[in-house]
Amino acid sequence: MATNVKISTIGARAAGGKPEPGQAAVDGMIEHWRGRFAQVLPDEPDLIVVPECCDRYPEHSKAERQEYYRFRDRQIAGYFSSVARDNGCYVTYPAVREMPDGSWRNSVELFDRDGESMGFYNKNYVVIVETTEAGILAGRQTPLFECDFGTVGCAICFDLNFDGIRQEYAESRPDLIVFPSMYHGGLMQPYWAYTCRAHLVTAVCGLPSVILSPTGVSLATTTNYFDFVSSTVNLDCQVAHLDFNWEGLRGLKEKYGSAVRIDDPGYLASVLVTSESKKVSSGEMVDEFGIELLDDYMARSIAHRQDARNAEPEPVV
Repeated sequence: MATNVKISTIGARAAGGKPEPGQAAVDGMIEHWRGRFAQVLPDEPDLIVVPECCDRYPEHSKAERQEYYRFRDRQIAGYFSSVARDNGCYVTYPAVREMPDGSWRNSVELFDRDGESMGFYNKNYVVIVETTEAGILAGRQTPLFECDFGTVGCAICFDLNFDGIRQEYAESRPDLIVFPSMYHGGLMQPYWAYTCRAHLVTAVCGLPSVILSPTGVSLATTTNYFDFVSSTVNLDCQVAHLDFNWEGLRGLKEKYGSAVRIDDPGYLASVLVTSESKKVSSGEMVDEFGIELLDDYMARSIAHRQDARNAEPEPVV
């Protein structure tokens, strides 16, 4: 059935200035984010996504930054938690954090609607200097967070360049992937959305931040005038190739009318089937009309090629 989720992304630039790394720096950062959150909270979002290292002062030296992080401890995390609790929404908190052994991680923490921490995703593919200059170690896991609207995965910045993590999400199939970043990613953004068959929400510091459909289509974006945007997306959807499905798709639309959307991004030969029904899910709809999903079609095509009867003879050495 229709699973509508209102998502807010904030592509705010980093806080300016170089405060002393004590309470004034912490208080200033909280005020910075109080102003940013105030831009989207009137929309009553279900989820708020903000950029990588969201509470970092760029003008701090490495030593000043680590001193600030240690003094900050969980104070800013506590503020983000209170935003989640007071507004009944999920909130991401991307930040660098120190571990008990003195090493560091570049993480995303997710707070639930009660302000409770659901855990952390640690950036899997850190930029080399993050380790050599700041002691940040690469994460090893790609956890999925079970939210009341579906499952959420995370990727941070440089992660978007690597197939290892992308393939893990292509297999685990989150409903939504959040991407806090300092780096935009360009064509990798729609590629990830399409190959993971997931909605993708980006929050890029000072650059366009978007909400993408599982066919890589931009559903909402920040602009040069506004560094925030809120939009409602429907996560009850399936990606199907057009081959062998034309008749089934016509029948589906004829029966369900406005209770189903069939969105064609063009040139891809795949469409997004979304249920707007309160009674029937998109999975039930495609099953009813025998519509083959994209992954099943690709698997069938691979199996066809691997059958020796359908391929040219092995070369003679």
